[in-house]
Amino acid sequence: MTAEGFLEGRRLQMARGVLLQCIMGGYPPARFYGSDDGDLALVAEPSMIHPLPWSDEPRALAICDADELSGESSNLSTRGQLKKVIARYAARGLVPVVATELEFFVFAPNTDPTQPFRPPVGLDGRREDGQSAFSVSSNNGLRPFFNEVYKCMAALGLPRDTFMHEMGVSQFEINLLHGDPLLLADQTFLFKHLLKEVALKHGLTVVCMAKPLAHTPGSSMHIHQSLVENATGKNVFNDENGQPTAMFRHFIGGQQAGMADFTALFAPNVNSYQRLCHPYASPNNACWSHDNRAAGLRIPASSPVARRVENRLPGADANPYLAIAASLAAGLHGIEHELEPTEAIQGEFEVPDNLSLPCTLHAALERLKRSQLAKELFGQEFIEGYIASKTMELTSFFDEITPWERRVLAAQA
Repeated sequence: MTAEGFLEGRRLQMARGVLLQCIMGGYPPARFYGSDDGDLALVAEPSMIHPLPWSDEPRALAICDADELSGESSNLSTRGQLKKVIARYAARGLVPVVATELEFFVFAPNTDPTQPFRPPVGLDGRREDGQSAFSVSSNNGLRPFFNEVYKCMAALGLPRDTFMHEMGVSQFEINLLHGDPLLLADQTFLFKHLLKEVALKHGLTVVCMAKPLAHTPGSSMHIHQSLVENATGKNVFNDENGQPTAMFRHFIGGQQAGMADFTALFAPNVNSYQRLCHPYASPNNACWSHDNRAAGLRIPASSPVARRVENRLPGADANPYLAIAASLAAGLHGIEHELEPTEAIQGEFEVPDNLSLPCTLHAALERLKRSQLAKELFGQEFIEGYIASKTMELTSFFDEITPWERRVLAAQA
């Protein structure tokens, strides 16, 4: 909308069904979002109104809550769902603290989607060949792009912890500083938007697919989680001697109890399961471990004050609001019901059947459909609407025949 209209406080309204629009642009039946498809109000978050530093013309972006016209948060809003989870913690005198690690690829423009992505030509005139993982000079060929990314992050108030080249060809990772879950979700969303916009200015393409390249590690969005007392700021995962508490165990138990039911929320696309079924440190299990990257739930090596639980299941393609909400909601469920986790695993291990997770989008949606826990924590309207939208996407995928099928199966008897 115009700056004048925004500054006058003019209300911006949007059809309720837009919150269930699928990625191809269509909508599930109207019964999933109200037969009248009435309006929602988009209410800007005052702290999340940002002039866009990469724009040649003056423009601003405002992150909004989607509220019913009666004033309450819409059940279909993922940002609203996260706020509800945070409020449930607050009622217990607890404050969640999270951080996200986001991986992404930087590619040359891909005008033909039937062809694989390719790394861009760097300042040295060459394309990266995959030998730059964790190198201190690995992004020199993309220095102008990254310099603008850093400047735009600073202009948007996005503090960064570390930036590194990851294991994939032209793959990178940023660690955002830990803090309030809603703030981190907003920052993760803003950072992904920033990446894509700045890349276009530099003739590049940023891809946050979970698995854009075959035979290459995928891109994750690991979520680090801890809890502190609202009154004291003390990490409740530690006792007075710096040892793990019962609340720490119960949080892990809740994470384990929810991971299979919530897999479709952490891995929302067909491509998500390419990453999970070819692990490369992207574990498709609900095991937990002390500093073992093969476990879906990892306790990083740290001092007691920084004791936290890392959920390694979400991919870079996950909705940050929904992924953080689902992970925290599962942990709170464990605390409320005093769930005990399994024994921690170490070294190489076989995943027990009860800790394995769905390995296709179809299986994940079927599991979510049967989940009473998901409906209890997020409401039946949201879960049924989410499944309806994702089912449309899955059906669209099955409507296409892949090059592999033509190449391998056409000659079969």
